[in-house]
Amino acid sequence: MSDPINTQDASIDGVPAELLATLVIELQRLADTDPALVDTTMLIHPRVLGDFEDFNDFLELADAAVEDLDLDGVLQVASFHPHFQFADTEPDDVTNATNRSPYPTLHLLREDSVDRAVAAFPEAEAIFERNMETLEKLGAKGWAEVKKRWEDDAAAELGG
Repeated sequence: MSDPINTQDASIDGVPAELLATLVIELQRLADTDPALVDTTMLIHPRVLGDFEDFNDFLELADAAVEDLDLDGVLQVASFHPHFQFADTEPDDVTNATNRSPYPTLHLLREDSVDRAVAAFPEAEAIFERNMETLEKLGAKGWAEVKKRWEDDAAAELGG
């Protein structure tokens, strides 16, 4: 079996329309590819949608693309962002870190794979809760140290 994760560097120079075009191509490619060959795709786009509100707005376009391609119920888009913030939290709330990543990222998932994962671990919600508890134990200072390491690594990769 080849690598089941297709990672695409969608380093388009700040143009969300180009990212949307890449997303549409990758959604269709994933849908058309045997899951044994590629089961998931990650679009990592360090130069597009660095602002979380813009990124969050873009997610509506991503969901619309899934529907327009008739892939609703087949594929889904999970999202991660360096400044991710849950609706009812403050920006510095450590629990936001469960959905943070060094770069804005769109994770394209097969619904069948998600269903299998949930079936294999019926208490999937417990993972999320455990992640939240771990972050709360780590605290703001501990999380800041972890985050600084990946921000430094990200800056080095981008030459900045």
